[in-house]
Amino acid sequence: MTTLIFYIVDVFAERKYEGNQLAVFRGGAELTTEQMQKIAKEMNYSETTFILSEEPVNGGYDVRIFTPEKELPFAGHPTLGTAYVLRREIAGPDSENIVLNLKAGQIPVTAPPQDNPAQPGEPEMLWMQQNSPEFGTLLEWDLLERLLGLQPGDADRRFTPQAVSTGVPFVIVPLTSLEAVKRSGIKDKTVYTDLERLAGTGGVLVFSPETYDANHQLNARVFVESLGVPEDPATGSANGCLAGYLVKYRYFGEQSVETQVEQGYEIARPSLLYLKAGQMQSNSDIQVQVGGRSILVAKGEFV
Repeated sequence: MTTLIFYIVDVFAERKYEGNQLAVFRGGAELTTEQMQKIAKEMNYSETTFILSEEPVNGGYDVRIFTPEKELPFAGHPTLGTAYVLRREIAGPDSENIVLNLKAGQIPVTAPPQDNPAQPGEPEMLWMQQNSPEFGTLLEWDLLERLLGLQPGDADRRFTPQAVSTGVPFVIVPLTSLEAVKRSGIKDKTVYTDLERLAGTGGVLVFSPETYDANHQLNARVFVESLGVPEDPATGSANGCLAGYLVKYRYFGEQSVETQVEQGYEIARPSLLYLKAGQMQSNSDIQVQVGGRSILVAKGEFV
């Protein structure tokens, strides 16, 4: 294996050493799938990405995404973080639009100039257009209460937990309070196996309208033990699913949402995700955008 250049980027981070860490490797076309998986396991971040092409292919850059345990067709913070590296190191900072060719399809990422005043070294704001959400299995509250260790009054029973996917499925679970979110977790592995069978996913996002920061509208936690990620600091794919859920169930009483979601506070990696979603006028699909800031932390060689 030849020497590989890699970058460490903090994604959905308002400043360095926050958000979700991502390792981005160049020269991925020279690696086998097995080598990529071993490198992702060695890095042991929630995800590691490999840039396969440094010239556009069908209008985008070929990229593969791995957790420590398996390859994913799509994931949010790897998409934004990889687009950040592509703009910074390959396509050039004047490239306002970057398209990633992922297993889930082409995902466009934009860096609007109005969101990024010229301040070198500051986190850079990027937005991704996710696939329209697909709504899957409805889940019983009884199962989720046992899974997450919920207490009476924790479940927001105005809404029904449901599996949602914009490329990778997550079960969206509305709770009533920040305290309920803080207490939650994967408490029963047998029930977790049942959830995977029923919903087709081991990813769970819990959220509440109470937050640590009064400037934010929602607090969320994401558990993905089946992918080797007990808790993720910031999850763009899951929050894209959340955005679709908020629109479908009119959580804020509106047909569209524009909101800020904090995540990662419970594991000392505070993160901030920006969500925009609404019903498309041309059809019944929901359009979802997820944004956040990225910043370079390190650059090195993998030998």
